[in-house]
Amino acid sequence: MHLPTARNIPIPNLAQLATLLARDRELLLAQWRQQVRELPAAQGLDTPTLNDHVPGLIDELSAALLAPAESIPDSLRDGSPVAHGLQRVTDGFDIEEVVAEYNILRGCIHDLADRHGISLQGEPFHVLNRVFDGAIGLAVQTYAQQQAREVQRRREEYLAFVAHDLRTPLNAVSLATTLLEMELSDLASGSETFQTLRSLRRNVQHISELVGKVLDENANLHAVDGIHLQPRRFDLWPLVQSLLLDLRPVADVSGSRLLNQVPRELVVYADASLLRRIFQNLIANAIHYTPHGEVILGGRAASDRGGVECWVRDNGTGIDSAIMDRIFDAGESDPRSEDGKGLGLAIVKTFVEAHGGSVSVESQAGAGTTFRLTLPGWDETRAASS
Repeated sequence: MHLPTARNIPIPNLAQLATLLARDRELLLAQWRQQVRELPAAQGLDTPTLNDHVPGLIDELSAALLAPAESIPDSLRDGSPVAHGLQRVTDGFDIEEVVAEYNILRGCIHDLADRHGISLQGEPFHVLNRVFDGAIGLAVQTYAQQQAREVQRRREEYLAFVAHDLRTPLNAVSLATTLLEMELSDLASGSETFQTLRSLRRNVQHISELVGKVLDENANLHAVDGIHLQPRRFDLWPLVQSLLLDLRPVADVSGSRLLNQVPRELVVYADASLLRRIFQNLIANAIHYTPHGEVILGGRAASDRGGVECWVRDNGTGIDSAIMDRIFDAGESDPRSEDGKGLGLAIVKTFVEAHGGSVSVESQAGAGTTFRLTLPGWDETRAASS
């Protein structure tokens, strides 16, 4: 004959608390939300997002109060704490805030029980702590694992972006080397200059192959977040002019003409390195689709606060209408481009939006394409952050 253990028989205070949690769940959640909204990451969340899986946790707690003690870990392992930890990474919580919101709920339950004269001493105290400590442990573990995956993903994506942007200048160096070899074709094969040019060509080719491998390994990655800007005010015309000079070998091979129509007095507030990479991707893309045509880079002041509008316009083949809606998505490449990885325009969009700006495209088959981007000025950026 098996005698029931003490924990298999419902304890009055545990049963009362379980009933109270089920009856007053919405009131408990309202009190919890009022306190949790003091956490920085929670202040901008709407009620459904803030609640997330917490109502489910309260239901799990109610069931655990009436369950055998040994079943509590099993009831939580696949329950709301795991899903909640995953969601809080997306919500921007730090790990201390994840722990804090659980402890706030624990305190609210103590207050609720106290208001209704339910003692949490003894077994109720142990059950409550066991549930919350287990929930916190699972949520924090899941949160930390997901955050680690996010950090790794961002590092890999950033590497893919850098590798992609290396292709254009490497191509320019390779083409410049070819032009030098053609101009110096009468050199003796054993001369030092000839050997230097051959060594340069081999090394550029080797670097290009390494870059290709990085891109192949990261072909399915999405746009990177967390870009760290170093914005400053500078003249745009010199940056554009130096970039066009660097890309001239690529344009010469394609027979494209590069024109800098940026006003010399135009000043932008941006991260110069990222802005150069934005234009590099847009211009290289335009050259590819504009053989024997023109690629024009222009700009103008867009507001009295220092914002600017820039554009890269070509009179090339245009963009296939079938991919226009997805043109800025990572992994989306023109089916006419055999070696496209679909990262160039995703990089443009990511870097422009990191500045607080926007980018759009207009295209007509056989008539060319215009990519247009807007960047806020220093005053606008300061106003948006205040």
